[in-house]
Amino acid sequence: MPKLHVVIGSTRPGRLGLPIGQWAAQAAKQHGGFDVELVDLAELGLPLLDEPGHPRAGQYTHEHTLRWSAAVDEADAFVFVTPEYNSGPPAALLNALSFLYREWLYKPVGFVSYGGVAAGMRSVQVLKQVATTLKMMPIPEGVAIPFVFKLMGESGFQADEPLEAGATMMLDELLRWTEALQPLRLNPLPPAPVAPPMPGAPVSRV
Repeated sequence: MPKLHVVIGSTRPGRLGLPIGQWAAQAAKQHGGFDVELVDLAELGLPLLDEPGHPRAGQYTHEHTLRWSAAVDEADAFVFVTPEYNSGPPAALLNALSFLYREWLYKPVGFVSYGGVAAGMRSVQVLKQVATTLKMMPIPEGVAIPFVFKLMGESGFQADEPLEAGATMMLDELLRWTEALQPLRLNPLPPAPVAPPMPGAPVSRV
């Protein structure tokens, strides 16, 4: 059974992403097509990108990067749970994506976004551009939650019937892409060669 990671993209204290991520993970378990794990970036605690080498080389020097690499590497597909901050994604999620390269290749990703009238969709549009650069497949089907505070109660996030149906549609399509892309995941790109710096040239940290 393919492995799905539901990633909570916000690390802000009091974030709504935690109960929404828990709901998304539960919906994925009920779907039955995946082995599901909930991944919370707040618990992971990644610092701002601090690896001296380019992610394409995969030559990690920090323990937190090695842990994150192993977690992403074991997954076959992802659902990113994201709010919208200033018409874009949370910095923590973009940072987590930028830490790695090979581990993301040829893996499909669905999105659960939340917010006000825009339902976090501007965040998703930015994330789709980043995902395709990492050779991921962002699927069109997703869950967009507008006016999210109306669905928050004492017991947490209360999804309505249209959201439940949307989650099922997303997971169905995510599973199809997970299976279709498996041959590419089994034959990943080799590590990128690391060119030595020119004598006297400044060391690039890009």
